[in-house]
Amino acid sequence: MIITQASAQGAATGSATRLDEISVEGQGGGPRVDSGGQGRTAGTISRPGADGRVPREDPKGPIDGYVATRSSTATKTDTPLIETPQAITVIGQKQIQAQGAQTLTQATQYTAGIYSGVSGADQRVDFFTLRGFVASDYGIYKDGLQLLNYGFGTFRTETFGLERIEVLRGPSAVLFGAGNPGGIVNQVTKRPTTTPFGFVEVGGGSFGQVYGAFDFGGPADDSGHWFYRLTGIGRTGGTQVDGVPADNYYIAPAITYKPDGATSFTVLTSYQRDSTGVTSLFLPYSGTVRPNASGFRIPRSLNIGDPTFNNFQREQAYAGYEFEHAVDDVWTVRQNFRFSFSDGYQNSYIGQLGYADAAQTQLLRSQFGFNERVALFQVDNQAEARFSDGWFRHDVIFGLDYKNYTGNDNQGFAGGPTLNLLAPVFGPARSQAAPYIIRDYHFEQLGLYAQDQIKLTDRLSLIGGLRQDFASNATDVRFSAFGVTPAKRDDNALTGRIAALYNFDFGFAPYVAYSTSFQPQIGQDALNNFQSFKPDRGEQVEVGMRFEPVGQGYSLQVAAFDLVRDNPTFNIPGTFNQTQLGSVRSRGIEAQFVGNLFDGLNVVAAVTHYDLEYIKSQAPGLVGKTPTGVPETFASAFLDYTVPTGDLRGFGLGGGVRYVGGSWADQLNTLKVPEYILFDATVHYTWDRWRAAITAANIGDKRFVTGCQDPNNCYYGEARRIVGSLSYRW
Repeated sequence: MIITQASAQGAATGSATRLDEISVEGQGGGPRVDSGGQGRTAGTISRPGADGRVPREDPKGPIDGYVATRSSTATKTDTPLIETPQAITVIGQKQIQAQGAQTLTQATQYTAGIYSGVSGADQRVDFFTLRGFVASDYGIYKDGLQLLNYGFGTFRTETFGLERIEVLRGPSAVLFGAGNPGGIVNQVTKRPTTTPFGFVEVGGGSFGQVYGAFDFGGPADDSGHWFYRLTGIGRTGGTQVDGVPADNYYIAPAITYKPDGATSFTVLTSYQRDSTGVTSLFLPYSGTVRPNASGFRIPRSLNIGDPTFNNFQREQAYAGYEFEHAVDDVWTVRQNFRFSFSDGYQNSYIGQLGYADAAQTQLLRSQFGFNERVALFQVDNQAEARFSDGWFRHDVIFGLDYKNYTGNDNQGFAGGPTLNLLAPVFGPARSQAAPYIIRDYHFEQLGLYAQDQIKLTDRLSLIGGLRQDFASNATDVRFSAFGVTPAKRDDNALTGRIAALYNFDFGFAPYVAYSTSFQPQIGQDALNNFQSFKPDRGEQVEVGMRFEPVGQGYSLQVAAFDLVRDNPTFNIPGTFNQTQLGSVRSRGIEAQFVGNLFDGLNVVAAVTHYDLEYIKSQAPGLVGKTPTGVPETFASAFLDYTVPTGDLRGFGLGGGVRYVGGSWADQLNTLKVPEYILFDATVHYTWDRWRAAITAANIGDKRFVTGCQDPNNCYYGEARRIVGSLSYRW
């Protein structure tokens, strides 16, 4: 028997300590195990891999530095990334902390394939595209279960409560049954740990922001059966828009029960309250991207929503569990359940209408508000079997999942006063506008899926999967000022994936994959008699490779893809309605490098380029054109170095650069949004159990536009954001 004590990582510290390997020779002939279980959460059932050893890294646990080695997002099984035939990037807490990221948008800005911040510096939600397609509606997941963001009923997860963020690119419907064909973002929350720990942090920075956070947990009894974790954070302060606050608090209790080594039951709960306003203000192209007719640009800090009542409030609550039981050496069963609830309110002026005068000094405004309540019930049942049939090794998973979404949509609209941009006058505050639409959404989806990861040889793997979905989508209109009528639609679809991957001994793994997707769309097509939307379908061919030399501490992945999406939805300019315009093709290449290159140096770099165009459209003039608001080229690099020894031990500094190419502001591609380059920096010092840090994003305070939906709806990007912090861990 060999007991290996390796790469100890405390779930709370996020730092790695290399311990010597201890070999104990014996005659038992049993499997080799990692005696420490380091880096594995309390709820994980540790099972030996093909080499007889328990993996060091928990696919739901912390990452050693920046380089993850395992994930369960791409396959729903604990699979090494080097054996995953799909592009995926894993972002751990150490990288999130080093970059000072406080939102999902900020945490994914150094990731290939994803363009974060599509709608600018929005305090309410995270908007992003994956491989050119908006994915923040159906593509955000939390612990493997979907967070549906339809219309104004939204969810947003606190980044401090996450252990890792996994960006999976390309269609994934064969396992998840829903999601954008461009990919999904799975947020993995913090879980109870086997080792006791504690962490507290205070900080503050730009726009008067201050915050306090805590995170502690460990065993809850002496028997080793109960474990707990409690994570929380509170923030208060302002934003880059004058008079708009950014106050929120979050608390997440979690508990794990392990009656034996084969069974775990983890309860995950959280509550979050957000209090802010509209900071993504729907401004005209002339006056943001370019100077307006009077020769000036609208100030980035101007609160056109009116500081006397620009208001957004939201409460979110989550309650769920993860159950896992290893029946024997072959079979493991799991059940993941969650109930999610969101209650949101908004009342403000917005732009979106352009100017009232030829000199472009009087901005047209309207009053818009909503009351949105969303409830989402989900359960995912899985049975996994790992066995050999005498010729090949198999890892088979069978699943049945169900989701039930209900949403109440109450939107109000009224005319508003123009705003003199040269001498703005605000107030008086207005109560919420009278409703123009009140409706209820009901969406159900049942899916059956199966997947087999087959080891044809020690090096050659084949992965195949099928999924059958049954979906029902109904809209019940209780009131409409514009003649919107009820609608209902039922759909079913079979989707699949087939992929082959070859693992060379030196860490090189090329692969080829074909996959399809199916996403029922909630809502109604405003240009098609308000009928229910057709399902969104995707088809992709992907060829790629991953290079992870054994023991070298870095990973390089490159992927080329050809992706076609049918029936995507698009906003109708000047309204809050949507329509479906046909088919869009995205063809491109991505590359991602992540490395712990040597003691103290962490690096992450990415580059993305794709060609995005309509290939079919109800509007023939759009064929061959690129959808608005989507840059087709972007790249980034971030380095962070901490002195490992000597008098400066614990002192570190780092920096990053982000390049985003140009995009289009109109559907006919005549108005260009220019490219931009941003610089970030960090400096930090760690001593004993203390850590002090200062991070700066957009350190040059460059004013830029992230994109435009149309010539009257453009968004300013994030201003310079500096955050200082002091933390203590034990």
